[in-house]
Amino acid sequence: MKKDMPPHNVVFEDEFIAGVKDIFEKKIVFNEVLGLKVTSITPTVVTATIDMRHELVGHFSYNRIHGGVISACLDTMGGLACMAAMGARHMDEPPLQRMQRFAKLGTIDLRVDYLRPGIGEQFVLRAEVLRLGSRVGSTRMEFAGTDGKLLSCGSGSYIVS
Repeated sequence: MKKDMPPHNVVFEDEFIAGVKDIFEKKIVFNEVLGLKVTSITPTVVTATIDMRHELVGHFSYNRIHGGVISACLDTMGGLACMAAMGARHMDEPPLQRMQRFAKLGTIDLRVDYLRPGIGEQFVLRAEVLRLGSRVGSTRMEFAGTDGKLLSCGSGSYIVS
């Protein structure tokens, strides 16, 4: 396995998964406003959902989700993917200690491509780590409908040290 990738065979403890979900769903209050719900955390891929609500409408005539909501969700998912990869890299540490590493995480760069209108009742988000270096993590993210149709995609770089 390459040094700049997290191990694939890691199984996270329930305490770690619950702690990361709490950080992303409750402690990052903006994510709570968005309604982000984390559905899966693995060392290399994370998933979540977001329900469409009136407060998230960007185009009132079509009930289309706001592009800023899409961008914020993709950015959040990229950060979550880096957090999972960092957690997998340091399995020798207790869960709480690994979660404290996330205090240094921040977005360096974000690119979003809007492919189709964001119309639907619920959306599925996915992010994967492409590379996790000692200082920077690179990710690819997707924002899709529940039918699997890709609506937006993005890539991001995050400071991890």
